[in-house]
Amino acid sequence: MGENKRKRGRKPKTPVSDTNTMDFQYTSTSTIANPTVTTTTTTATTIANDVVSVPTTGTSDLNNTTPSRRGRGRPRKTENPMEIEAQRPGGAASPKRRSTRNIDQNGDAVGLIAVHSEPPLMPPKWESVVRVVPSMDAVVKVFCVHTEPNFSLPWQRKRQYSSSSSGFIIGGRRVLTNAHSVEHHTQVKLKKRGSDTKYLATVLAIGTECDIAMLTVSDDEFWEGVSPVEFGNLPALQDAVTVVGYPIGGDTISVTSGVVSRMEILSYVHGSTELLGLQIDAAINSGNSGGPAFSDKGKCVGIAFQSLKHEDVENIGYVIPTPVIMHFIQDYEKNGAYTGFPVLGVEWQKMENPDLRLLMGMGPDKKGVRIRRIEPTAPESNVLRPSDVILSFDGVKIANDGTVPFRHGERIGFSYLVSQKYTGDTALVEVLRKSEILEYNIKLATHKRLIPAHIKGKPPSYYIIAGFLFTTVSVPYLRSEYGKEYEFDAPVKLLDKHLHAMAQSIDEQLVVVSQVLVADINIGYEDIVNTQVLAFNGKPVKNLKSLATMVESCDEEYLKFDLEYEQIVVLKTETARAATLDILATHCIPSAMSDDLKT
Repeated sequence: MGENKRKRGRKPKTPVSDTNTMDFQYTSTSTIANPTVTTTTTTATTIANDVVSVPTTGTSDLNNTTPSRRGRGRPRKTENPMEIEAQRPGGAASPKRRSTRNIDQNGDAVGLIAVHSEPPLMPPKWESVVRVVPSMDAVVKVFCVHTEPNFSLPWQRKRQYSSSSSGFIIGGRRVLTNAHSVEHHTQVKLKKRGSDTKYLATVLAIGTECDIAMLTVSDDEFWEGVSPVEFGNLPALQDAVTVVGYPIGGDTISVTSGVVSRMEILSYVHGSTELLGLQIDAAINSGNSGGPAFSDKGKCVGIAFQSLKHEDVENIGYVIPTPVIMHFIQDYEKNGAYTGFPVLGVEWQKMENPDLRLLMGMGPDKKGVRIRRIEPTAPESNVLRPSDVILSFDGVKIANDGTVPFRHGERIGFSYLVSQKYTGDTALVEVLRKSEILEYNIKLATHKRLIPAHIKGKPPSYYIIAGFLFTTVSVPYLRSEYGKEYEFDAPVKLLDKHLHAMAQSIDEQLVVVSQVLVADINIGYEDIVNTQVLAFNGKPVKNLKSLATMVESCDEEYLKFDLEYEQIVVLKTETARAATLDILATHCIPSAMSDDLKT
């Protein structure tokens, strides 16, 4: 540092190489045919339709050792306009030509104009001027008014609230966004970039498992001058991605960039499912949901939908990849509605332990996973058995850890193969049973949960008798009762059913006493809260509708409910029915049962 230290005073007369100068505001990346030409570039920045000229320079003379003249005071007067340009701070001496680059308000280069004093040269190709940037005009802002159900008082709804998120236009006059962005929607509006008009939208389909929703707008004006985005292939690791949207409720578009850092089967928080997902290191904030993720070629490679918030991590966001998006779109186009992602309907165990493999009769040349349990409602329950070893799925060999080859140098869980199928499709499953290899064509169906992850926009079901409020348990119900940490705060019995229980039939539900509306007839029962109903008058309770039917048609003297934890509730039939009318009037309840139980 001491040898290169410059003394105060005049500049040294020794010429300074242009390659070391820092006197520039913008450096052109275009390739000039003549390397001995020094150019002066004027950048025109468009802001609110006003063009402001900002002098900038770019030096392409790699061999010129003539120093730029910069002195104190005003520049020397001259009648040569080119000399005036050269004497400005940062200007180059004796320019041969001028070039103008127009920059729009996003910083995207939109044109290159060159004025030559010599014979015209071939203009540089677009790709050599600037990296390809995706068109952002197809990205829209989504405004939604939500009215969520009130699970504590299921005959009512909660106070409405508003939210904003992102979306983008695809072919067929459709718009994609996240499912959680329009969940329990009352009204949805869309606004295009640079527009002050909000257009009323219609929700065509909501995919709860994949967290994707499809919208449309009937107004033709909305679709004018906008080109739909094009979908690209699944990106590779370290590929650059750009997430575009309207985070934190901003009115102008926001762009964040990063790379693909991981690709695996992810847990989709909204859908409580596991599907293929991309992990990126670009920032995804509230409001980015539903916005597209572009590759460096301008193709859409995913939809931003969730991020990881933890004190030990930073900038971890997740993107729904194109295979999941195309499955959702093609499912809607094929069936006219969203039917969901099928599952195999089994719980399996890894076969990495050598003693376990020896017991199951697996030689060194065989690999697979062992079936622990099979869902009774799954179609494969008729052919597959516990302790069967699944060797392959649709001809793809499954490893002992449950993975299959994905791409070069990558492996992924074999559930990815199942998720690529559609509801009702068949798949060839090869299993090992008692040292014998068997093959079955299995029809795939969606997952039937005893405690469903969603109520799919429907109001909750309920039934009231003598102040006892009966309802069904779902994940939204648990979240409403116990908050976001319901997996830690909910009763152990309900959590065990949620995590491990399997529905024995398609219409089976978990019925509970949600609460007791206090009255004289139910004295002593006030403390019963969220307790499962097992039987009524000795008959098992299959679902809420069967319970309501049995109670309404009961001609016995007493109503007896068998509850979890060996509790029983006994009410006199005539007294209970008479007290129900008074309780409904006291609490302003319009009906003793929800509309879905009346049909």
